[in-house]
Amino acid sequence: MDIKVLSEAAKRGHEQVVYFHYPEVGLKAIVGIHNTVLGPALGGCRMRLYTDESQALDDVMRLSEGMTYKSALAGLDLGGGKACLIADPGMKEGRQEMFLKFAECLNNLGGRYITAEDMGTCVSDISTMRRVTKWAAGHSPEEGGSGDPSPWTARGVYQGILAACERKFGSKDLTNKRVMVQGVGNVGMYLLEYLKDAGARLIVSDVRQSSLDEAVRRFGAEVVSSEASYDVDCDIYSPCAIGQTVNPVTIARLKCSIIAGGANNQLSDSSVYEQILAKKILYCPDFALNAGGVTSIAGEYRPEGWQESWVKEKVDGIYTTIHRVLDQAEKRGLFPEVVAVELAKERIAAAREKRSEMK
Repeated sequence: MDIKVLSEAAKRGHEQVVYFHYPEVGLKAIVGIHNTVLGPALGGCRMRLYTDESQALDDVMRLSEGMTYKSALAGLDLGGGKACLIADPGMKEGRQEMFLKFAECLNNLGGRYITAEDMGTCVSDISTMRRVTKWAAGHSPEEGGSGDPSPWTARGVYQGILAACERKFGSKDLTNKRVMVQGVGNVGMYLLEYLKDAGARLIVSDVRQSSLDEAVRRFGAEVVSSEASYDVDCDIYSPCAIGQTVNPVTIARLKCSIIAGGANNQLSDSSVYEQILAKKILYCPDFALNAGGVTSIAGEYRPEGWQESWVKEKVDGIYTTIHRVLDQAEKRGLFPEVVAVELAKERIAAAREKRSEMK
């Protein structure tokens, strides 16, 4: 396992990968710190029962690298990190004890990694950790935090969809545009609200019946099964659940003009670039679109503290970022994700060079 960790770290450019194991409280955690050139590594804490530890490691490595590019492209002074707790996200007994121990682990990292809410964790988990560490962000506004980042993630995704539509259709008017939202959890549900207000026609899928019922009741959405979501004839396919749903098999089935959603790591790997281009689908890089949540959390660590006006301005700037990425992709004849990564790396390289000059 050690050899795999080191080889993966070398391949992806990680600075640090840390394992924490405290069986007395049921804690099995992996933290990946990808890059801290721009600032401390920020990224959510994912809680999930993985098939095996190698799957959890892969999640940590991929997601922490994506967080580096997300923060850099969003203009934040933060690096990229991620944590995975290998545990049942529905656990109740012993949950507080486990998160308190994980908070102690964060203190041992000395501020190199800041955690936040992610799949399987919630604001109350962050508040629990805040009793022990200051390196957990997104706690409740009543306690001085920024709260649930999901509404801001959804707002940024919506802004990116507007930019993509303007690019693809010549207008950002979403009236009667068919949008397939795959996954209507926290981010997906907030996104539905934006889309409904804009006049879009909504189709949804989710593994949770309660979420589907809410989407129908609140937004009049049409429901399809998770498997059928790839076959929906739509203008926009918006993956907002798990990653890697855009792969060689599903791309062949997609009947959309735009892929733009809130999920992380939507593409299986770079081998699908040509397949997407061949179908003339406009792809918006996920880490450029879904930076709204991390932007809100970053606001907690500003000297001025969290300010809604600052967060709103930064998140709405995702509209401009998507236009910038798509413009560069067309001019340079490159896939949008390649361009987005290069733009992020350029900012990191400039910061590294400036730091070297100051020594």
